[in-house]
Amino acid sequence: MRELVAGVWDALTESPPGAFELTGAEDVLPGPYRVAAAATASVAAATLAAAEMLKLREIEPGVVTADTRHAAAAFRSEQLLRVDGVGAESVWAPLSGDYRTADGWVRLHANYPRHEAAVCWGLGVPGTRAAVEKAVSGRGAREVEHAVVSAGGAAAELRSPEDWAAHPQGRAVAELPLVDLTPIGEAPKRTLFYSDRPLGGIRILELTHVLAGPVAGRVLAAHGADVLHVGAAHLPRVEALVRDTNQGKRSTFVALDTEGGRARLKKLISRADVLVQSFRPGALERIGFGPAELAELRPGLVIADLSAYGWEGPWARRRGFDSLVQMSSGLAWGAEEPAPLPVQALDHATGWLAAAAVMTALRRQVVDGGTWRARLSLAGTGRWLDSLGRKDSTAADVDYADLLEKADSGYGRLTRVRMAGGLPGAEPYWEFGTREPGVDKPTWTP
Repeated sequence: MRELVAGVWDALTESPPGAFELTGAEDVLPGPYRVAAAATASVAAATLAAAEMLKLREIEPGVVTADTRHAAAAFRSEQLLRVDGVGAESVWAPLSGDYRTADGWVRLHANYPRHEAAVCWGLGVPGTRAAVEKAVSGRGAREVEHAVVSAGGAAAELRSPEDWAAHPQGRAVAELPLVDLTPIGEAPKRTLFYSDRPLGGIRILELTHVLAGPVAGRVLAAHGADVLHVGAAHLPRVEALVRDTNQGKRSTFVALDTEGGRARLKKLISRADVLVQSFRPGALERIGFGPAELAELRPGLVIADLSAYGWEGPWARRRGFDSLVQMSSGLAWGAEEPAPLPVQALDHATGWLAAAAVMTALRRQVVDGGTWRARLSLAGTGRWLDSLGRKDSTAADVDYADLLEKADSGYGRLTRVRMAGGLPGAEPYWEFGTREPGVDKPTWTP
């Protein structure tokens, strides 16, 4: 696993990593893919990036540590979360799931009303599981995928790894780096204000939803950043994920479909240091917040763009989620039926790697100046996971109890996974628990 960490760090910085130690075995998660190794490497990379930020403050970071069991718990955080002792309800809507087709399998994502409507419209059926199953069973998987996606929904045929490798999008993803970190504009070097935390005084604007983007913001908040999550009152949310991923963040609503809301967002960006966003590629650009406009609005901004299928290829603008990307890319390929990963590993790993990329870009901004852009994708992370090889699919019986902690929140008393990754010079932690969505004003704290 040390080689995995070194490889990720080289992808971020083209240099060897600082001092770090890894502990634990890979048998903490089941399945043939090296998910625990990927989790540990992702946690280590983000913590190493925080260590580099600490060095800029002339604070000795100490030896960074990452443990496989703790990393696995972090990648299962939404499953382990408890509110007043009660576990979360299922994150899946009734129509979401895997369906057997006439020639294989397809997965439909219907967690949001507009996606559920697209399933029904695309297939010409009422909104019941039985009706969808009947309609899908008589059609080919690719036909179902096309019908739902064409209706504005989210779906994925179960493809074999070989089919994905030959697919135009699979070939496009194969040519992309795990993390694309590039300067996109000129700006003076950043001056850090005094803090004993890696990201103290750093303002991060988070325009994300579901899992990968919120995980990135959660990691950055644990290292001391002022993270403001921006949502909208009228948009649906998966509350079980919000309760888990919004640790240590403030939360506000801004209606980006109004002129006043866009003006408010522009003001927030003009005073931000980082923008993390997981809108579909091109969505923010269409309302005036593309990379060029952002670089002009806030010289020195660090932009992190997260997507499902990458930023090149015919599917660059396609809607996608972790479970769908697993199906499309062959990670969920099984002999008789889909065999998904044991956790939402693409989401979690992409989130941790995005946080590492943000901190790396901030360091470059301090040292060299410039406006920076980081791009990552779930499909790219999946390709990296696939490249790590395979392991024995069995797993040990794992107890995570000692990795949990209590915290007050807007939802009640939380039992949550402690922040993973050891940084002796400034151990990461969240200053407060999850706040209810929209309770904060759309302004930066003094």
